Amino acid sequence: MTEPAPEQPHPHQPPLVTDSAAHLLTRITDQLGAQLSLVSRNGTRRPMHRTRQPDRPAAHGRPSAPALVAVAHGSRDPEALRTVLALLDRVRDLRPGLDVRLGHIELNAPLLPDTLDGLRGSDAVLVPLLLGRGTHVKRDLPAGAAAATGVRTRIAAPLGPHPLLVEALYERLGEAGWDVADHGGRHAAVVLAAAGSRDPDSAQDTRRTARLLALRLGVPVVPAYASATTPTVPAALRALAARGRHRTFVASYFTAPGRFANACADAVPHRAAAPLGAHPAMARLVLHRYDQALTAGAPADAVSLLASA
Repeated sequence: MTEPAPEQPHPHQPPLVTDSAAHLLTRITDQLGAQLSLVSRNGTRRPMHRTRQPDRPAAHGRPSAPALVAVAHGSRDPEALRTVLALLDRVRDLRPGLDVRLGHIELNAPLLPDTLDGLRGSDAVLVPLLLGRGTHVKRDLPAGAAAATGVRTRIAAPLGPHPLLVEALYERLGEAGWDVADHGGRHAAVVLAAAGSRDPDSAQDTRRTARLLALRLGVPVVPAYASATTPTVPAALRALAARGRHRTFVASYFTAPGRFANACADAVPHRAAAPLGAHPAMARLVLHRYDQALTAGAPADAVSLLASA
């Protein structure tokens, strides 16, 4: 579009500098109004406020985003619930206005069916606060979503594996006394303590996280489990000691404190990291999984195993 020619003063108008203040403001307003119009291809001028597509809803008419329902396992340890609530507070701080709710698979209120019952007529994304593909993710969540009447649900991928988890694990180890000077040390190693599952996909996810953490630390990282499979944390510690790895830390691959997390930490009480908990990277990862599920449009009857990048 070519620039308009400079406006020439009318021969009968007084010079601009002699206009009254009111007249000057009127002229400026008229000129700005003309410049704020758009010229279409056929030369017709349209005011800028009419260029919005007619099928795009106005800001006040946009539907609200689906609720984020964080699904925790549940624990008899009261610290577990406090930790999960703190994590969800971080999520809300990162995404103000998003409806963030909590539902438990067992042991704690609110249970997932009760949370979904309070969302009748709405959309929801279920984000499991679980670290791999086990029975809860593959069966319990789809079953719970299918049983919820009047709620349109999508299921996000579990939190792990993902580089953000490695970031949180690394910083938790630092809090427990891990020294960056141990990078590449011949006597250092880490046991990645997880809950354990008979599902081979769950073990595969834990091993992948162990490999990512080993790359970050520069020392061996061995997965170990509190239940269902082997090796146990004490057995992993003994195996590492037999290889000369006596300076060994335990990384707690748990979302929150609980019976299994505490049992793993007891193996090396002075060199065991805290669970991932309300680490800032965890809050970012919860929202990342929520956004992935929205983009992929994962249905409630299929777990979305999205890429971890």
